[in-house]
Amino acid sequence: MSTSVSQDRVQLTADLRQMIAVLEEERQALAALDLDGLVAASRGKLAMCERIEACEPDGLGDDHRGLLETARQLNEINRRVRNLLAANVSARLDALSGGAGTYQLARAVNY
Repeated sequence: MSTSVSQDRVQLTADLRQMIAVLEEERQALAALDLDGLVAASRGKLAMCERIEACEPDGLGDDHRGLLETARQLNEINRRVRNLLAANVSARLDALSGGAGTYQLARAVNY
């Protein structure tokens, strides 16, 4: 294995571990409802995606695939938590407005 390929694999491993760390930070920000933390995590995820996308999929080893799967699972968990938070806010807005469909009513008025 050439030195360049070996360095690329080491860098990819580091990038994937950093992505997992950013996803963990996002989860903590979601739990704390920390808007600044969520924005920072979103920026970090985008930056890590750009770095990881530069890698060739053919060069992935089992260790990389495991890290990728871990990152995918963490991202999915975070997505579900975000959706639950959004549904909770929607329900609260509906309760405050006296009925369901706050967003639907706004769309109907616009048409």
